[in-house]
Amino acid sequence: MTLEQVNSPEDLRGLSYPELDDLAGEIRDFIVSAVSENAGHLGSNLGAVELTLALHRVFESPTDAILWDTGHQAYTHKIVTGRQKQFEQLRQAGGLSGYPSREESEHDYVENSHASTILSYAYGMSVARDAGTDPHRHIVAVIGDGSMTGGMAYEAINNIGHGKKRVIIILNDNGRSYAPTVSNLSANVQGHDERASHPTAQVEPASFTDRVTGKLSHALTDIRLNPVYVRRQRRLESYLHSLPLVGNQAGSAMDAFKAGVREFLQPPSFFEALGVRYVGPFDGHNIEEMEHALHNAIELSDEGPILVHMLTQKGRGYSPAEDDDEKHLHDAPVFDPAVGPPKAVTTGYTQAFAEAIVKEGEADSRLVAITAAMPGPTGLIPFQERFPDRFFDVGIAEQHAVTGAAGMAMGGLRPVVAVYSTFLNRAWDQVVYDVALHRLPVIFCLDRAGITGPDGASHHGVYDMALMSKVPGMRVFAPSSAQELAQMLHDAVDLVDEGPIAIRYARGAARQVGEHEVGEGFHARHVVSSDDAEVCIIAVGKMLEIAEQAAAKLAEAGTTANVWDARCCAPLDPTMIAAAATHRRVVTIEDGIRAGGIGMAIADEVTTIAPSTVVNVIGIPTKFIQHDPKSNNIHAKFGLDVAGIVAAATQ
Repeated sequence: MTLEQVNSPEDLRGLSYPELDDLAGEIRDFIVSAVSENAGHLGSNLGAVELTLALHRVFESPTDAILWDTGHQAYTHKIVTGRQKQFEQLRQAGGLSGYPSREESEHDYVENSHASTILSYAYGMSVARDAGTDPHRHIVAVIGDGSMTGGMAYEAINNIGHGKKRVIIILNDNGRSYAPTVSNLSANVQGHDERASHPTAQVEPASFTDRVTGKLSHALTDIRLNPVYVRRQRRLESYLHSLPLVGNQAGSAMDAFKAGVREFLQPPSFFEALGVRYVGPFDGHNIEEMEHALHNAIELSDEGPILVHMLTQKGRGYSPAEDDDEKHLHDAPVFDPAVGPPKAVTTGYTQAFAEAIVKEGEADSRLVAITAAMPGPTGLIPFQERFPDRFFDVGIAEQHAVTGAAGMAMGGLRPVVAVYSTFLNRAWDQVVYDVALHRLPVIFCLDRAGITGPDGASHHGVYDMALMSKVPGMRVFAPSSAQELAQMLHDAVDLVDEGPIAIRYARGAARQVGEHEVGEGFHARHVVSSDDAEVCIIAVGKMLEIAEQAAAKLAEAGTTANVWDARCCAPLDPTMIAAAATHRRVVTIEDGIRAGGIGMAIADEVTTIAPSTVVNVIGIPTKFIQHDPKSNNIHAKFGLDVAGIVAAATQ
């Protein structure tokens, strides 16, 4: 197999194009096999195989910096940079990260799993290179069209173009982020008709004129990529401007003519308005065509930034991924590669939220749902199907999602913003000053809160409680069961009129309980009661089940304990605080950052009432936590398990 002979980018350069095609097929088989055994990102990596091979044949990594946005398209990059054998431990504890990792390889620069950032990194690195402190020759930023829906990408492009920085931007356009990309730019270039989204649309086949202009556009791209043409063009422009009397007018007329042609034939010409030369689109699965474009882009980059547009197919070469309409197997669990993963279904807390929001939507016509490019993972597809006019996918643009929700709330709607906990960090300013400052009725539903497992440091949702509980007027709920989540969303719809509310819940299975095990409003729930208990355990969210088990363990050893389900993290229930203050020792446990977290707030209120009460706070330390598919291992490491609670209660 050709793949066995590839241990570095240099090994690619002696291969013929037929051999490269064979290698691409082998790499796809390898990725499918690796992901089937360990889970991981599949469709995004299958679509970037030929693009990655072309990049590593043309550029000399690590002398040339190849930067990835986001990192879940970088599996082929890892394979050709010497990490093929490490895929046996993909996303396992101590094994290969699912994203680029600076600790793994000199070929990795940015541990990037949050979208739309790479162009800013590229801008900064180009500044350092031009200042003489960064040795990189070429800086190549690979960004997907989904990431181009994030505003930060456009901020960076504006600076790159304005500063005429020598950055080569590769737009990997597959028409999707997780879901289909929310962008006219990608839809138009990929050949999708925006009218097709309307249920009554009658979309006509491409006209003769459209086919002609398409061929002209491709021809124009070939011409504009030719360095000889560019040099002659510069001489012509210089000559026209030097003509006596009419030079300026002649030069302006030439510029206007070229701009008109670009605007007619190439809709993405707006890049050039920002000072970035645009060429493409090219076939992102034709290595020879891409190499030709990339070599010419290197020559043209001497004059400033250039964007090379590549069209790729997400999930290419694996029929289960190609046929997956929802996400093209963007990510996949462990599966049988012969048949592909089972159809993705929401489970646990996400499923509880999916059912609850449809129910609340039925009862209140003001309720609308907003997501940032993730309707499936956040459980909003059933709501979208039931209320298509009340569902809004804004693309990978969390800041816009939150401020857009603020505007909807100002207009009388009751928006629910469904987002992963880690991604809400990106919209912190908007939560505080656009929503909370105005006391607006916005509900934040934060999925994947707490330790999330295999995706690592960038995806653990450990900051939300510490941050949200410090926002004036923000109320924060943490359900301990599927039924509690449904109750909290129901209560939030009524209580949100007084200001914003956040509901944070964990990844994975949700505990199922009876009606008598569900609280209401802002009240905590007394779960295990003992009149003579010396210890009080206060659990936040999913930690309740562990707290109950720890209380049983303590009872076996002769130590009785009261157990409370905090339910509401901000404000804390004064009844619970008063009860806790009657104990000799209080133990709090939360699946969030300890410093500034809910346990610290409980300790402050309890010791204000009873200074002699000892409060032991168990939470996540202030450090970046690496990946481990078994979240319980991470919990145990930091004392968030039965043994940790027992130890804290018996010190």
